[in-house]
Amino acid sequence: MSMLKGKTALVTGSTSGIGLGIAMALARQGAHIVLNGFGDVDGPRAQVQQAGKEAGIKVGYHGADMSKAADIEAMMQYAASEFGRVDILVNNAGIQHVAKVQDFPVEKWDAILAINLSSAFHTTRLALPAMQQANWGRIINVASVHGLVGSAEKSAYVAAKHGIVGLTKVTALENATTGITCNAICPGWVLTPLVQKQVDAKAAAQGISNEEATKLLLGEKEPSQQFTTPEELGELAAFFCSSAANNVRGVAWNMDGGWTAQ
Repeated sequence: MSMLKGKTALVTGSTSGIGLGIAMALARQGAHIVLNGFGDVDGPRAQVQQAGKEAGIKVGYHGADMSKAADIEAMMQYAASEFGRVDILVNNAGIQHVAKVQDFPVEKWDAILAINLSSAFHTTRLALPAMQQANWGRIINVASVHGLVGSAEKSAYVAAKHGIVGLTKVTALENATTGITCNAICPGWVLTPLVQKQVDAKAAAQGISNEEATKLLLGEKEPSQQFTTPEELGELAAFFCSSAANNVRGVAWNMDGGWTAQ
């Protein structure tokens, strides 16, 4: 299973959660991986290395702050000098803050737009020239079900994720006659450390068990009553990179347990 052997994938926000799941799935397909993110790096690096062991992949890391254009430029230069070029770009870095519009802290709005939306613009504009030269590339933007629908108290996140879906469509259209595709993945609830915090908070606030809090959280939005896993999202990303997806262009593919089907 080495359909991506010799290719290099850069995955932002990949030291945990969805990004790590995608990095591991691409590593299993033989891609070299450039990780990015905060916190523990050695653990995730070892997991990705293990996933791609049979294919003999290399794993790099750059700690770029995704809210800073200069950091992103340095990261893309690092990837190019270490690995030749970025063949597969996965824009996954994201943060969240919850508040009503009139109470939303301006600095939180600015940070969410910078990390969840502008960072994808910066990585994409910097990755495209080499992809265009090679006439092959995959750009995968991890949006959210909130790129398709809204939820109260998530104005910045919903605005950024709708923006990501728009950026995906334009990038796909501009490269439609080439070997470069751009698509978005729109997950519903995924059990990541970020979501676990929301479950814990709900349990504490209502004095209920973690299991009950999980049911409540999913029950509000997700008909399947189950979380999507980082592994499932990784497999979808791998599909987008395959030749079967050569003509999948500009889609916002929801993996949301029926959330947007309602």
